[in-house]
Amino acid sequence: MSVPRIGIGTDVHRLVEGRPLWVAGLHWPDAPRGLEGHSDGDCVAHAMVDAVLTAAGLGDIGSRFGTADPRYAGAPGLEFLRGTAELVRESGQSIGNVSVQLIGNEPRLSGRRDEATAVLSDAIGAPVSLSGTTTDGLGLTGRGEGIAAVAVALVLA
Repeated sequence: MSVPRIGIGTDVHRLVEGRPLWVAGLHWPDAPRGLEGHSDGDCVAHAMVDAVLTAAGLGDIGSRFGTADPRYAGAPGLEFLRGTAELVRESGQSIGNVSVQLIGNEPRLSGRRDEATAVLSDAIGAPVSLSGTTTDGLGLTGRGEGIAAVAVALVLA
């Protein structure tokens, strides 16, 4: 019998000039700023990785894809999702699903939600649901200083 395990992941990155914006596995070419980070800064993918790894009891994004490793400099978040799915499979577990929420003023997900969901689901190898919200002008996301994401994952052990 499979035992369900739940994990939570969060990630936040600052928006900065001079970087492309990658969020939810997609490039947003019209965005004036991108997310600061060692990798591509995709906070949606990063929160998903933490949620899945935590649910599987396999550590977190820093222990598996840390900033000290030069291989991950500029790496796409989708690479981390694929690597996470492989780690879960190797451990004899499976990913049931992942739900993730983007918190910020930009980008607006509505026009590309289906595309993002398909890309994320393909990378993690399980169904992904994606939502977006703002914080009504409150905090760093509300002031447009950064973007955050919170994810919940179900893993079957």
